[in-house]
Amino acid sequence: MTVAATPAPATAGSEAMTALWRTHGSALLQFALKLTLGDWYRAEDIVQETMVRAWRHPEVVGAGHIRPWLLTVTRHAAIDMWRSRARAEAAEAMIGDVHDRLPDPAEPIDQAVIALDMRAALAQLSPRHRQVIIEMYYRGHSVAETAEILGIPPGTVKSRCCYGLRRLRRAIAPRP
Repeated sequence: MTVAATPAPATAGSEAMTALWRTHGSALLQFALKLTLGDWYRAEDIVQETMVRAWRHPEVVGAGHIRPWLLTVTRHAAIDMWRSRARAEAAEAMIGDVHDRLPDPAEPIDQAVIALDMRAALAQLSPRHRQVIIEMYYRGHSVAETAEILGIPPGTVKSRCCYGLRRLRRAIAPRP
């Protein structure tokens, strides 16, 4: 059985792209510099993205009045880059905020508070769920070892662990 090869998308030729660059390159770079408030490197990236998009659309490259299309593509590329940068910065800030609010586990006082919180949360669990959590997470036993120690089937250990962890998460979750 042979698989038909998909044809490569049409692209503009090198002579057409060279002519496009000679004719419109400096105007695109000036426009991108205005969009980036003078950031030369970002402006170059935007113009490069514009030229790549033009290369992928040979039907436009051969058109007579291409400059408005190029300027629109340049503006869209600048917006895309701004949005991706803003998303990355927001995600980084969010991770930093969460990390700043977490207690330092190396601090003895923080360790004591965490231990007290965990004891209080474990006390809220049923004895069956608490036994499984303690065997698996505090004593480091596997599912099979926990099943043997407690004298219950491995499937029961897994379900009790699942439900116990769910209740434990609710017990230690911060209250609004």
